[in-house]
Amino acid sequence: MASSYFYIATEDKLYQLSHNLTLIHILTLRGILKNEDQMDNQEFHRISEIALFNATFSINVLMPFIRNNTLISYGETDHNCGYCEVLDLKNISKVLYREPIQVGPRRSISGSVSFLVDVKKDSGQTETYILTAIQSHRETGEDSCLSDLEMINLHNTNYKQDGDIFSSGGSSSLPRITAEADVGFVDGFQINSTVYLLSNVASGNKPNKVRLIWLQAETSKSKTLKSLRGATLRTSDGGEGSRLLASSVIPGGQQVLWSGVFSLDGGLTNTELLLFDISPDGSDQTYTDPDFFYTPKKPDKQSEPHTLKPKVVLLKHKHMSSVLAIRHDGWIVFFIGTTDGILLKFAVDINHKPTCPKVLYRASREHEFPKIHLDQADPKHVYFQFKNKIERVPVSKCGIHRKVKDCLSAQDPHCVWCVSADSCTFKDHCTDSEWLSIPNESQKKMVSHQVVKDSHGKIKLMIQTHLTVEQKLHLNFSCEFSTNSSQLCGQHGLSAHFPQCTCILLDNLLTDAIDVTIKINLGKAKLTEQRKLINCSNIHGQPGPILCLLCIRAGCQWIEDSCSWANQRVQYTQDHICPKMEAGMNISMPDIGSIRPSVVSLYGKNHALLLGHHLSNVIGVRIQPLMECSPQECPVWNKTGISLTFHIPSTETKRVVKVCLLLPDGSCHGSATITYQSSPVCTDIVPRSSWRSGKRKVKLIGTHLDFVEGMIQSHAHHQVSLPKNRSFQMLTYETPAAGNTQICSSTVLMKVANKTLACLVNLTYHPDPEFTGFTTERLAHDTRIIIHKNVDKLEMTTTDLLVWGILDEKQHPCILKVKENSNKTDSLICEIQGIHNANFKDIKIKYGDTTVWLKALSSLHLALLIVHFLLKFSILTVLVVICVREKRRSSSDY
Repeated sequence: MASSYFYIATEDKLYQLSHNLTLIHILTLRGILKNEDQMDNQEFHRISEIALFNATFSINVLMPFIRNNTLISYGETDHNCGYCEVLDLKNISKVLYREPIQVGPRRSISGSVSFLVDVKKDSGQTETYILTAIQSHRETGEDSCLSDLEMINLHNTNYKQDGDIFSSGGSSSLPRITAEADVGFVDGFQINSTVYLLSNVASGNKPNKVRLIWLQAETSKSKTLKSLRGATLRTSDGGEGSRLLASSVIPGGQQVLWSGVFSLDGGLTNTELLLFDISPDGSDQTYTDPDFFYTPKKPDKQSEPHTLKPKVVLLKHKHMSSVLAIRHDGWIVFFIGTTDGILLKFAVDINHKPTCPKVLYRASREHEFPKIHLDQADPKHVYFQFKNKIERVPVSKCGIHRKVKDCLSAQDPHCVWCVSADSCTFKDHCTDSEWLSIPNESQKKMVSHQVVKDSHGKIKLMIQTHLTVEQKLHLNFSCEFSTNSSQLCGQHGLSAHFPQCTCILLDNLLTDAIDVTIKINLGKAKLTEQRKLINCSNIHGQPGPILCLLCIRAGCQWIEDSCSWANQRVQYTQDHICPKMEAGMNISMPDIGSIRPSVVSLYGKNHALLLGHHLSNVIGVRIQPLMECSPQECPVWNKTGISLTFHIPSTETKRVVKVCLLLPDGSCHGSATITYQSSPVCTDIVPRSSWRSGKRKVKLIGTHLDFVEGMIQSHAHHQVSLPKNRSFQMLTYETPAAGNTQICSSTVLMKVANKTLACLVNLTYHPDPEFTGFTTERLAHDTRIIIHKNVDKLEMTTTDLLVWGILDEKQHPCILKVKENSNKTDSLICEIQGIHNANFKDIKIKYGDTTVWLKALSSLHLALLIVHFLLKFSILTVLVVICVREKRRSSSDY
């Protein structure tokens, strides 16, 4: 990425695109390598697309040098030797400089990083160098390519610097940083004068460590490399063996905040996103790192690096693989890529409290997100790459929110409610500048209330809005209060000053509970809230969580185990103080034994069964993601002391959620988990046809088919067939009848909870089979029956039929053995075991729910069949003879 341009290197081409991915230039990476035997004098020359080539320039790193208007590219040629080119930043077809030299890793290695570093010299002048941190600086096997690079290097970027362009040395010897352990670098960047390098370090049998290196980019190359200091990063559990998978520094701010995706067990499944303050320690004490040292020898004594612990766990989610962090207004916004093709977005407020993750993009197939980039020319878009394509998507889906309340409840810092357009959109799309948005601090409610009694005995209803609005809307702020019973506010008792409205209630109004409607006007935008007002003095009884919650939710204040009028100086919501009281309650708490099923698809499951103890007082099941956000409360029914039924709701991502049991006081008890997996996919149907009378058993092929609850077909959408023999990759069901419709094809739909999913192939209906008769043959101990039917498109097999031979009004099962085909007749052969001298005159055939009775073919029928066969054979023989004679005659003519 470079301002308005996007560069992509493939195996044989380098592409330059505009920020919206419009193609600008293509540069071939195939050509001719001249002087290939002279490793320090090789020249790579491009040729036309159709010409023969003997070399390919494989680019490993692209580095825009914006201040110099150049694009630095380096990698290797076919001889595995390093090669560099400097291109025009605005037109990559212009090659400004080329040189056979190694800058960074010659091969594409995920554990190496490269970036530009600005070093401020004593004179005040700033020099720019290329910092390369290479995963493996020791080459194995024979290597004819010369290189003096170590693990961490600084390279020149122009001729005027000491040692010529791309040189990592100079007139004086530079310190060289290396390590004995296996080091894989994950990220590197510079903020002000400090350079940061993050890596995974594994030494022998010791567990992996995540290391942070600081370098002070000041004065010279030498002093920059000599300034090495380090720290070790710990995960939330403080354990060893974690691994850093992805990294993103958070721009701006007084502290250097950084986020990293960590694997807790070294794999790709158990991952968490952590926030650190990685500001340099500022110590002047002598420091010798235990892992990184200056060549040629590791010192005997090493310093103990600082241990940095995370400020907060931002997200626990499986399969996270990449992260991008940006600032927007007072929020930090995170984009998270996963190995199963999902792009998540969530935001963190000024107190580092995260909102709930939302799915921003889902790949049609499971793809890993290796990297996410912000569009620098248009920050309302991000890029992410797959194996063979680049996607550019908006940073938000503001437009899906149709109402002002939905727009603001989404807690998306990128979205505002545009008053004139009456729509949810980006702020700079709101042309008249009148907008509403969420504040910089996360809020559970957009509107809260208090009921206050002043020193004169007047009762005030105070409404607080938790919003940020454009300045002009402050003047257009008002509230309307109404109730069904009578007038609510006194004649001069209504006032509004953003963000608060006050209604002084009429005297003696709160003798009973009152339902109040509050309409909040911000220009043309309107918010409507419902509240139940209760006299705070009338809320009394046995102190406990239920009474506490009733008091708080009425807008009153809970203090010293009793309910009183609210104090204007007390925060508007005190919900958090009530659950702490539940420990003192002397009642039997509900407990969860099991949930059936506990593994479901993304669409959830209807009529799930929960088994446990003391379930009689349970009013709901709370579904809670592992991060404390957006719990869902599900109603329950069929409730007994040991079981209850509820619906498992749908979700957008594969994840594990916690389950607890909700009591009337708002407390939640018991613990269990539900695992969400991918939804069913049907890729094929075997066979792909059915007879019109229905009830043919067909097999679905696909994945996650064990989650399918019912089968529906488009022509009979009210008829649900229950699947049979379900497994992960297969299920069977019986097709419905075609009925009186003239359909030829029907869409097969899988019912999963409240969703129906279509198979990738349709089912075709054909007329029912026509059986024309049967003949019998006597075997040594059994009787063989040959059933004749007209040829059709049903592709029936022996598993589609049941056959019985009728003898003296008794039915004898006939075991189907084989099916034989001819041009106009199909023959199905079955055997009745243990009976060989009987003369079966009738048979019974059943397919689906249809039963057919057949009589044996008479002697006349048999004779006609024989004559038909002989006639066909005679005609075929005559045609062969004529053909042979014609060939002989043609040969004699020549």
